[in-house]
Amino acid sequence: MSAIKALNPKAEVARAQAALAVNISAARGLQDVLRTNLGPKGTMKMLVSGAGDIKLTKDGNVLLHEMQIQHPTASLIAKVATAQDDMTGDGTTSNVLIIGELLKQADLYISEGLHPRIVTEGFEAAKVKALEILEQVKITKEMDRDTLLNVASTSLRTKVHRELADVLTEAVVDAVLAVKNPNEPIDLFMVEIMEMKHKTESDTNLVKGLVLDHGARHPDMKKRVEDAYILTCNVSLEYEKTEVNSGFFYKSADEREKFVQAERKFIEDRVNKIIALKRKVCGDTNKGFVVINQKGVDPLSLDAFAKEGIVALRRAKRRNMERLTLACGGIAMNSVEDLTPECLGHAGLVYEHTLGEEKFTFVEQCDNPRSVTLLLKGPNKHTLTQIKDAVRDGLRAVKNAVEDGCVVPGAGAFEVAVADGLIKHKASVKGRAQLGVQAFADALLVIPKVLAQNSGYDPQETLVKIQTEYSASGQLLGVNLNTGEPMLAGEAGVWDNYNVKKQLLHSCTVIASNILLVDEIMRAGMSSLKG
Repeated sequence: MSAIKALNPKAEVARAQAALAVNISAARGLQDVLRTNLGPKGTMKMLVSGAGDIKLTKDGNVLLHEMQIQHPTASLIAKVATAQDDMTGDGTTSNVLIIGELLKQADLYISEGLHPRIVTEGFEAAKVKALEILEQVKITKEMDRDTLLNVASTSLRTKVHRELADVLTEAVVDAVLAVKNPNEPIDLFMVEIMEMKHKTESDTNLVKGLVLDHGARHPDMKKRVEDAYILTCNVSLEYEKTEVNSGFFYKSADEREKFVQAERKFIEDRVNKIIALKRKVCGDTNKGFVVINQKGVDPLSLDAFAKEGIVALRRAKRRNMERLTLACGGIAMNSVEDLTPECLGHAGLVYEHTLGEEKFTFVEQCDNPRSVTLLLKGPNKHTLTQIKDAVRDGLRAVKNAVEDGCVVPGAGAFEVAVADGLIKHKASVKGRAQLGVQAFADALLVIPKVLAQNSGYDPQETLVKIQTEYSASGQLLGVNLNTGEPMLAGEAGVWDNYNVKKQLLHSCTVIASNILLVDEIMRAGMSSLKG
């Protein structure tokens, strides 16, 4: 050690107790910040960026991303929470709380002289038992719409206020059910999330179809088309320069005219093929015809389409091409050579909506949409950002529930059950590792305690009531946040995701153990060598 110090006398070194104290205080500092956010009655945090942008949020993941965390241990914990969000989409705040609490409980024993390694062995034994209990308490049931609504509302109410959560819950569940294919993984990218800055947040709704963020480019095209055929294509309908830089020498002006006409004819042929298809399928009926093209459409082609009463949209996003065929049916065409009526999709209504400078095109009333759009509305930017974050988590919660095929009672019921099971299991663990199991059991109880505290009830009193009643009845009881009394979480419809809890137990144990086993922190980067 002295050798290192001789090499770099300016290195900062924290040893043994000091290193542990630094780490534990970092974890508890982060825990104190996020503590008040937990649960539907949690408070908001307001983040102001350097540019003065405001973000109001309760979502642990957003907070940890946006906060500038200087401390290395705290940023390690923040990264775990981010990983939790990437894997499961929820449980970030609980993650930070449990890690902080595990270290706090371990500190009580370590300060009495227990070696950190023994505590971590106890944690490991407790984790294995906790996962067993998770398997016992999980409830496998048919994932019908009601269950999914309960799962989504449990997740969303912890992110946004109740009225908005109830509006979003329906939209989120219907969106996932629309894009779900039997025997295939759910692809949440097929749910387009579109923002419109007007009206209020409770006007957010689900469009059973697609909303494109641009409109038709020709003034004479119809703004509203009913009973429309939709042709999705990726064909260039504009004059393009050759890829090779070449020059042409004309003998006379006539030759140049011929050359220009030949180039123009190339595009016109394509346009005429589309027009011919329109005449074939629409005939004399007043059915609409909409062309949505991924590449450009030049003014002359637009004019030809407008004369035929065809609505043409150009430069659609690539991912919308996938969604369009799923929403309306049909096939996305890459050439106009083999156009047939079978490659057309169908929508009951296509209309354009202008909002300030922006235009939106709605493709609605599709027969059997496999892709839908969540249209988020809100009066200002931070409201929209908040809804967007919440919707993302809500979609993931529903997807998790469908894929797991089971749920876990929420409101702290699971944590109380695990803590109780661990205390009974403690006797079968050999030696001093029992203390680690005890610490783990106590740490998990931070969730029901904080839920009660954030709702304005006494945490100890609430917890004791639940534990007493749980011991007597053996039923899974959580905290009723409206009364502070114990309640049957399942009957109240408070369900958490199984894989969120599983991931929580794994990641909290691993990180808390790693942090406890650090007994030296050296800050000896190159920067500290300078005079």
